[in-house]
Amino acid sequence: MLRRPSALVIASVCTFALGQMASAADLPRKAPGPPPPPAYSWTGFYVGANVGGGWGDRDVSYSPNDPLMVFLFTPGEGGAPPPASFRSSGVLGGVQAGYNWQFNPSWLVGIETDFDWSNVKGSASSVGVIETVAPYTATVHERLKWFGTARARLGYLPMPNVLAYVTGGFAYGRIERTGTYTNNSTGPLVGNIGGFSFICSAFATCFAGSQRHTAVGWTLGGGLEYAIDRRWTVKAEYLYVSLDSDSMTETALLFAPGATPASLNANFDRFNFSVARVGANYRF
Repeated sequence: MLRRPSALVIASVCTFALGQMASAADLPRKAPGPPPPPAYSWTGFYVGANVGGGWGDRDVSYSPNDPLMVFLFTPGEGGAPPPASFRSSGVLGGVQAGYNWQFNPSWLVGIETDFDWSNVKGSASSVGVIETVAPYTATVHERLKWFGTARARLGYLPMPNVLAYVTGGFAYGRIERTGTYTNNSTGPLVGNIGGFSFICSAFATCFAGSQRHTAVGWTLGGGLEYAIDRRWTVKAEYLYVSLDSDSMTETALLFAPGATPASLNANFDRFNFSVARVGANYRF
């Protein structure tokens, strides 16, 4: 025969349960952990500096500017300097600034402008003989004094703090050139045709010229950038820069009284060069 639990037993059970609940309430609670760090964002303005080197192959050719030089440049006369090739190279460095917009976790777009001082330079010499008896040397020197770019960037983020990007846009640069045409023979060289003239003593410079101008063009490249922390990044970058071709006039230093000085052109092809540089940026 089943018996109902007595009121005393029920009261004992309730008292025990309430005691256990009170003991659990008195236990120390575990403090919540720190919130996870916010995701790294590349969006914002930045400024920085860079250093590296530039190099490229160059070609120069020559052309006459007047009837006297046209005659001197004919194959039988031999006064046309042969075309020449040379390599330009040197160090460079400067500053950059830009803005990035990270529009999703893996991609960003941006704009960047930079300005670098440059010591990229080279020279070439061509030799020949006028009428098989009068040797001469034509020499040119060329230097890129500075250059800059204004570029768009498209970047991919394989990791939140690593950026791989391609870039391209407008380029410009200050180019300085000098050139001479020197008589290497033991006798003087004299010419006078159609009112144009030159007089050149033995072992003297017959023609000389110089040029300083700002050339424009385009650039393409790419690079890698790594975020050290939320403010600083470091990068390695390659650019291919192509600036306009141009000609430099070399004019006779001495000429007959009343005549116009004869002249020739040194024609340079496009100033194409590569840039490899490293840099650091500070993000605002």
